[in-house]
Amino acid sequence: MRRRFLNVGGGSKETPVSDIYEGWDHVLLDIDPAGDPDICLDARDLRTLQPDQFDAVYCSHNLEHYFAHDVKKVLAGFIHVLKADGFAEIRVPDMGALFEEIVARKLDLDDHLYTSPEGPVLVRDVIYGFGPQIEASGVDFYAHRTGFTRKSMRSALAAAGFRYCVFTTGRDREIAVRAFRQMPTGAQKALIGLPPS
Repeated sequence: MRRRFLNVGGGSKETPVSDIYEGWDHVLLDIDPAGDPDICLDARDLRTLQPDQFDAVYCSHNLEHYFAHDVKKVLAGFIHVLKADGFAEIRVPDMGALFEEIVARKLDLDDHLYTSPEGPVLVRDVIYGFGPQIEASGVDFYAHRTGFTRKSMRSALAAAGFRYCVFTTGRDREIAVRAFRQMPTGAQKALIGLPPS
């Protein structure tokens, strides 16, 4: 039986995901019907879905779009839909790294931070959400409502019931973590490229 992963808030199946999901069944969940998701649902309502059905949940730059008190609901939903040996892969802006850079470079909110394929990114875009996208879409669910450091991410995952997590290499200014419902086996670690011990 092929593995299945739930892509939470991915926008479209055209958006690249991690290479480890090559050959997996890709189920897209998004609040916006424009990207033709398989499941059109707010991630705060994941507990309305059938439990224990996915081998992985992939959530890239979506968790920061929820208020801090709603992050608990979303992560509990990840636990709900994951199989017992499943894991969640989460990517969010690294606010700790961002704040260090702001101080080191003496940046202000409206200063240019870097250039993305979508155009210039300001400091405020990383903190509050990409302004041009929010303005062009006319919808506010693209705004950022919370942020994470590695420490706060680890705490949030533990509070949700994840038993083991490992931080992986993300892009610049990004936290990338894989969190497991239970301690991963050697086979699971090999699957996602972790050392066996």
